[in-house]
Amino acid sequence: MTSVREQEAINRLLAFLQEWDNGNKTTRSRILNDFITLNQGKTGPELELEFSQGGSLFLARLTTWLRLSFMFGTCLNELLEAISIFLSAVSGSRYLFEFVEIGGILTVLEILGLKELKEENKRQALKLLQIMTGAGRKYKELICESYGVRGIAECLAKCGSEETQVQAQQLLESLTYGNPKYQHQVYRGLIAVLPCASPKAQQLTLQTLQAVQPVVKTSHNSIVDALLGILQTMHLEVQYEALQMIKELVHYNVRSSLLSGLVMLLKPPLKEKEKIRPKILDDPSMAQLTASLPVFMQQAAAAKAIGMLAQESLDLCEELIQLRVVHHLLYAMGNQNHADSQRQASLSLETNAETMYIHMDTVQADILVSNKVNIPESLRGERHVKEAREKNE
Repeated sequence: MTSVREQEAINRLLAFLQEWDNGNKTTRSRILNDFITLNQGKTGPELELEFSQGGSLFLARLTTWLRLSFMFGTCLNELLEAISIFLSAVSGSRYLFEFVEIGGILTVLEILGLKELKEENKRQALKLLQIMTGAGRKYKELICESYGVRGIAECLAKCGSEETQVQAQQLLESLTYGNPKYQHQVYRGLIAVLPCASPKAQQLTLQTLQAVQPVVKTSHNSIVDALLGILQTMHLEVQYEALQMIKELVHYNVRSSLLSGLVMLLKPPLKEKEKIRPKILDDPSMAQLTASLPVFMQQAAAAKAIGMLAQESLDLCEELIQLRVVHHLLYAMGNQNHADSQRQASLSLETNAETMYIHMDTVQADILVSNKVNIPESLRGERHVKEAREKNE
């Protein structure tokens, strides 16, 4: 038989649940706020004591109402916060299991995809997913199996709040670690974010890719085009992260395609009316220059990247020379429509870099653009011959 005290606790629980079941929006909002205030940070056993061993009954009601009402945003933030109290409770793994069993993961991911919802709602949804990833590999796999990577990546790319974007980035990074079955899926999801319109999302994604690249160990071929495309950015903080990623990737399996892609960017395939020509022959309008600016920014960034790589090792220098990098750098130096292209190309060539492009006239620029420089194979090998002689001596 139950004691008088136990029976009183059960009666209080039943009255509480009945009030919830019969309550309107106002009543339920009050109950949620009271619950959040009184139970923040409680452990699983403490929550069970509070609900007379019936905490799961209240969690089930919260989850059910979430599934029925999330599209309308009814008390959504309070609902998600109340559920997070259960899921984050120490020694409360049963709550997490029950939430997942009812379909909680899919519901939370649907919340991330709704454009009409507030950013704070999406942050709370991301917090729930973060709690799940912290519970171990099994839950990371369940999120990935529920197309979670795509939903979180889209949230990172499209959300307007920097705080929300940071949360999405941290969640994607956490899904990579300790999740060997799906780490390549997360890696590809990050690559898919790179072409998005948000500079902050691009910056965060590039930082994450640098962090997870050693974990993934191999690179996906799609990262090369995405990374080269992002060099058109006019945001220097994004360009910096892209250059750091390029330095990282030359040590992986995409090295050859990355180097050849960088060299090709020095001589962009512009339309006939946009081709780089001496100003004495062609004085393009401001509109034309504006249209070409992203391509010129990309050209300058590629020249800068090549200069950075050339300082990394002699082997990289030789590979670049075999790709006719000197010819392409000279071409970029002749681009009088974009001073930074000239400067970065001249820095990479190390020829009076700081001032040479400033004093260049149109004839000299035309000569550079029309250059046919090609270092013969015999000369490319001179370094090896010299090294061999020095070794023998």
